[in-house]
Amino acid sequence: MHGGNSSTAVSRRDFLGAAAGTVASSYASGKALARDQENQRIIDMTDGLVFDPDDATVAPGTTVVWENVGSIGHSVTAYEDEIPGDADFFASGGFDAEQAARQASPEGEVAGGETYEHTFEVEGTYGYFCIPHETAGMVAELTVSADAGGGDGGDNGLVPDIPNSARLVGIVTTAAMVLVVLLAYFFLKYGGDYGVE
Repeated sequence: MHGGNSSTAVSRRDFLGAAAGTVASSYASGKALARDQENQRIIDMTDGLVFDPDDATVAPGTTVVWENVGSIGHSVTAYEDEIPGDADFFASGGFDAEQAARQASPEGEVAGGETYEHTFEVEGTYGYFCIPHETAGMVAELTVSADAGGGDGGDNGLVPDIPNSARLVGIVTTAAMVLVVLLAYFFLKYGGDYGVE
C-alpha cells in the first residue's frame, strides 16, 4: 500500500513538472511573438477607400504591414517626391518607381485579405496613395521618427496596437494555464489512487 502512494506521489510530481513545463513554454512562445510584433505596425485598407490610419508615426526599423480588410483591390504606392531623398521607394508589386507602378496598374494591387509590407529605416515623412482610388482621396502619410510614440493622430503611445494573432496567442495561453491549474488542483485534492493497491 505504501508503494502505491509512493508511485502516485511520483506521478503527481511528474504531472506537475510537465504542467509547469507546458506553462513556461506557452509563456516563452507568447513573449517571442510579442517581441516580433513589437517592430510592426498594421494599417488597414478598407472598402471605404481609406488607409486606416491615414496618418501614422513609427520608429526607424518598423515594418509597416498594409492589410486589405475589404474585398476591393488596393495598391500601396509612394509618391516619389514625397519621401526622404535617401529612402528606398516602395510600392506593392515591387515596382522601383512611381511611374512604373502607375503604368502597370492593376498589377500591383493587393487583393482582399492579402497584405503588403515595407520596413522603414530612414527618418522623415512618406506620402503614399492607392493608384486606382487616388482621385477618391485614398492617400496617406507616414512619419518615421526616433520619437515615435505620440503624435500619430490619436495613438499616444500608451496603448500598443496589438495584432489579432497576438491576442489569440494570449487567449490560448491563458486558457492553457487555467486548465493546468485546475488539473493540478484536481490531482492534488483527489489523489489519483482510485483504490489501486
